Amino acid sequence: MERAGKNILKNILVVEDEPLLGELIVDALSDKGFAVTVVPDAGGALRHLLSGAHADVLFTDIDLGSGMDGAELAQLVHAMRPKLAIVYASGRRSLGEFTPVPGSVFLPKPYSLQQVDQTLTRVMR
Repeated sequence: MERAGKNILKNILVVEDEPLLGELIVDALSDKGFAVTVVPDAGGALRHLLSGAHADVLFTDIDLGSGMDGAELAQLVHAMRPKLAIVYASGRRSLGEFTPVPGSVFLPKPYSLQQVDQTLTRVMR
């Protein structure tokens, strides 16, 4: 399947603990031609990836409530799948407050859905 006539359909794994925001992201990115899976926490993301599911990008909130945060998740995922693109998002933390994996991108909240689309398109090149 083609996305905007240029790119092959890309799979995005979204880790977002705020259900309404997760739904909004899924709807917006699906409308843009992405295949999107949303999970509410790091455990769900790891289970998804360990199941062998394909993902081109991990788009993770940093603050995920209790348990592992998105920064720790990204470190584990990067060790498992070093070529997987990673995008962090946070409204509470800044880039200087955690160590990002090489080649990752930070997107501060609040962000627009257009910013998400542009960021994802950029990291998948």
